[in-house]
Amino acid sequence: MLNSTEVKDFILEGLTDAPELQIPFFILFSLIYLITVWGNLGMVLLILLDTRLHTPMYFFLSNFSLVDFGYSSSVTPKVMAGFLEKDKAISYNACAAQMFFFTAFASMENIILALMAYDRYVAVCRPLHYTTVMTKSVCVRLVLGAYVCGFLNASIHTTNTFGLSFCESNVVHHFFCDLPAVMVLSCSDKHVSELVLIVASGFNVICALLVILISYLFIFITISKMHSAKGLSTCASHLTALSIFYGTVIFMYFQPSSSHSMDTDKMASVFYVMIIPMLNPMIYSLRNREVKSAFQKVFKKATSSLRMGF
Repeated sequence: MLNSTEVKDFILEGLTDAPELQIPFFILFSLIYLITVWGNLGMVLLILLDTRLHTPMYFFLSNFSLVDFGYSSSVTPKVMAGFLEKDKAISYNACAAQMFFFTAFASMENIILALMAYDRYVAVCRPLHYTTVMTKSVCVRLVLGAYVCGFLNASIHTTNTFGLSFCESNVVHHFFCDLPAVMVLSCSDKHVSELVLIVASGFNVICALLVILISYLFIFITISKMHSAKGLSTCASHLTALSIFYGTVIFMYFQPSSSHSMDTDKMASVFYVMIIPMLNPMIYSLRNREVKSAFQKVFKKATSSLRMGF
């Protein structure tokens, strides 16, 4: 990527300029981030340790948790540092890197949510063929494909944004280098870049949503024929995560830049960048008996080991 701009760094506006809120916000977001790290990496570790969770569904869930950790970590530490530092500057290259990794992890999450829906479709609608369809090699290839597509999508959007010229204001009216917030600062003609953003993002989200909607349509048809709601128990957590994720993404990105309110976008961004990655492990653990059982098993082993040590 060639840096043909006059701007050498950007100034992140942050969440608030009020001095009295800097320390309370730092404590709040530090707590949120600690819960996010503990919850998501704990979920990955739990799935690795308990052989009962070595199934396709939990393989996708472990990668989902890893991606949640990644895209929260691409933004939250810089936000936390901003509460303690007077200098809100971020270098041109650091801004591009933050945008790249955030976009990559968000794209991966979008695809993995679709993979999880397909997995539930096979489990509910084709249970006798589940072990032959969702083999270990198939699951690994699907997840690797999600990672490749995520990094490819991030490369397109980051190159598209930083290929523009930034020669006027360098103040990003956001707390991180998000695509719309940086793109609006360019003094170049942004029509083509905005079109690329809408088309590429729309294609990725719509394709994933189609897989999800078709999968759940067949799931609901199958369950209605069974005259039982038991099959929905394994899908409830996934449906909750889907509703929260896609609701905020559609609100944020599928509107013209002229109608963007940066203050509203900041609040929505806090929700899907920091709150959703914190909530997802809770959603999947509190509503899942197997995860709760595995956690209790690991906890008992850990406590008994500590007792023996003393």
